[in-house]
Amino acid sequence: MISQIRPALVFVGFFSVLLGLAYPLAMTGVGQVLFPEQAGGSLIERDGRIVGSSLIGQEFTEAKYLHGRPSATEPAYNAEASSGSNLGPSSAELLGEVKARAEAFGPLPVPSEMATASGSGLDPHITLRAAMEQVPRIAAARDLAENDVIGAIRGATTGAGFGFVGDRIVNVLKANLALDALKG
Repeated sequence: MISQIRPALVFVGFFSVLLGLAYPLAMTGVGQVLFPEQAGGSLIERDGRIVGSSLIGQEFTEAKYLHGRPSATEPAYNAEASSGSNLGPSSAELLGEVKARAEAFGPLPVPSEMATASGSGLDPHITLRAAMEQVPRIAAARDLAENDVIGAIRGATTGAGFGFVGDRIVNVLKANLALDALKG
């Protein structure tokens, strides 16, 4: 009996160390070397202070800021409660929420991501179209020329994935930091 248990325990111990310790440490090291910014949380720093991460959305509600995608978490953009709602497409409650968000955003048609909450509740990006529709409001609130606001937004815009997959997207936090750097 011991002759059968001993090899099993050796294999469990070996693979526990290999797959539970050595492999995760190796992958963490590779990640730190190849992708240091992402492995460190993609933190954004201003004046020696961390103001957020380019990977996690934040709530901006003032007229002078670019508004991000609605968050399904309570409170908004709460990473501890990251999840979507469990409401189905035929839910009257969900349809009411979408209609209210669309009306709050502005005249129709509204970009879909501005009327629907994200699956995680933490999306840091919106499409370039959704950002550009907010330019007049931001320019008026900041007393800036629309071209200045557009420049700040374009500076926070990345192209489609692999150059052709999906839409061009804007990182809301980066765009708002660029807007704060403008005089107005």
